[in-house]
Amino acid sequence: MSMPLSHKDQLTLLTDILSEHQLDCCGTVSECEQLERLVKQLLTNPEVHNHIKPVLNNVYDYSQAGQYAQHLDDHIESHKDELSQWVDNINQYY
Repeated sequence: MSMPLSHKDQLTLLTDILSEHQLDCCGTVSECEQLERLVKQLLTNPEVHNHIKPVLNNVYDYSQAGQYAQHLDDHIESHKDELSQWVDNINQYY
């Protein structure tokens, strides 16, 4: 039986994926889908700090657009600065 991830574990996973995208300027559609699932769970979790919910909404939009981008690596490259900022914002609270 597996244990569900805590919201802190989910945030760690989220920032890990975002950091990888930022560093490598590449990613996969499945990573974008995973980001979307994580954000959906985090947004509905009352333990998640309200200050990062706008960041989570931005990550959600990014992941949605990434899933359908014709050139995912170009999409990631165009958000490189935001990726770094989102990770920093999340890390301020966790």
